[in-house]
Amino acid sequence: MMAKHAGYSRWVFNWGLKAWSVTYKEGLKPTANKLKKFYTNYVKPHYIWQSQLSSRVYQYAFVDLDNAFKRFFNIKGTGYPKFKKKGIHDSFSLDNCGKWIPLGSTRIKLPFIGFVSTYEALPNCQVKKVTPIKSWR
Repeated sequence: MMAKHAGYSRWVFNWGLKAWSVTYKEGLKPTANKLKKFYTNYVKPHYIWQSQLSSRVYQYAFVDLDNAFKRFFNIKGTGYPKFKKKGIHDSFSLDNCGKWIPLGSTRIKLPFIGFVSTYEALPNCQVKKVTPIKSWR
């Protein structure tokens, strides 16, 4: 299930990057928020498989895309954002719709996914956002 969410995030990020490039070449000023609204209303309904995964994942993919372009425009030496590839730094971000996610053992309960085991015990705390990085298989 985690690999599906990582693939979903990668797919949406790559779609957004391509859409950004196309709209910019046409002379428009794209933003991640405009692309996300277009994606939600016109693109997502055509892909039924996306309704089986958490919608928070694609929302954070657009946040990542926005951050990538902010770095590109504001930090000298940062290159143009690149398409994500399968198997290289696979990750995605989830939150619990404003609620806290409790940590404190080797098992945590992620929203929409369920319980996930970790290699090391996590400290007792609560977080609002979790970004698992590829270590599943």
